[in-house]
Amino acid sequence: MIYVTQTFLPPKEEFQTILDHAWDKKWITNRGDLVLRLESEITEKLNVSSIIATTNGTLPLQIAIKALGLTGEIITTPFSYVATASTVVWESCVPVFADIESDSFNIDPKEIEAKITDKTSAIIATHVFGNPCNLEAIQHIADKHNLKVIYDAAHAFGVTYKGTSIFEYGDVSTCSFHATKIFHTGEGGALFTKDNNLRDKLFYHHNFGHDGPERFHGLGINAKMSELQAAMGLAVLPYFDKIFARREKLYLLYIENLKNSTSITFQNIADNVDYNHAYFPIVLENEPQTLAVIKALNENEIFPRRYFYPSLNTIAYINGETMPISESIAERIICLPLYYTLSEDDVKRISEIIINTL
Repeated sequence: MIYVTQTFLPPKEEFQTILDHAWDKKWITNRGDLVLRLESEITEKLNVSSIIATTNGTLPLQIAIKALGLTGEIITTPFSYVATASTVVWESCVPVFADIESDSFNIDPKEIEAKITDKTSAIIATHVFGNPCNLEAIQHIADKHNLKVIYDAAHAFGVTYKGTSIFEYGDVSTCSFHATKIFHTGEGGALFTKDNNLRDKLFYHHNFGHDGPERFHGLGINAKMSELQAAMGLAVLPYFDKIFARREKLYLLYIENLKNSTSITFQNIADNVDYNHAYFPIVLENEPQTLAVIKALNENEIFPRRYFYPSLNTIAYINGETMPISESIAERIICLPLYYTLSEDDVKRISEIIINTL
């Protein structure tokens, strides 16, 4: 069977060697040596200002909203994983959707501007499939209207824009280190910011509000990464460049095999980007075509995914207005299998099934 993704697993003995350190110290959580080492190595690898490792990729969004003191309305994208919008609701704010660009799948800056009211406090934008948003346009709007910017960069580990890590943009960037991601800690995530004062606030929010063992800065929750998670990250990180290169090769092979189909369009990756090839989405002409391709692949024990379906504005607890482009893309998009151990023959076979079905 071929699934949409497969977790990269480093050699077991390498993971065990790192894990032995936690066993020897009998320190399993509460920001032990392995978490500190992982943060240091990621900071150096990506050349970022700061990182706070967390236990998953959703809590960073909630913490960012809390740390920035956001209230009222937050403009966000309807085309993302549900956590992008549900965290806004969870933190007692109101998600206001702005439709997306049909080629990049990212939030459209022109639509953002049209949604701003006197209740708007921030913009939460997703770098969809790791493809950077229009960073300059979004920051211009934020500066013009005195808004905060949070980037949901769950898919964007390793991506750079104009030679700078994607995590250096906005007030806060968040990332997921879930097992399905290009870099992972089994389950995990991170917070990034260039603002040292904000970094301190994010830090105490993620650790119950502690200021030492017997004092508290203020309100906090538990979002700390464990030593077990950090050990996995430390075992995976040395392979990142190989993973990055392998995914790029398979990504380009898909394009070569599918580019002549008039029924298929690809995501437009922004200029000046070193892309991580985190996903390989295709958009078909209509939903029946999409369902036919999925059925044909499933019959061959190949299981792609409809990322992201449904469009978030249609979720019952949100009650968003119609988003024509997002809803259309959501009905017609398929993410094809893409992972380190996928073979070139697998890519060719998947492509042949799609072409023959169309």
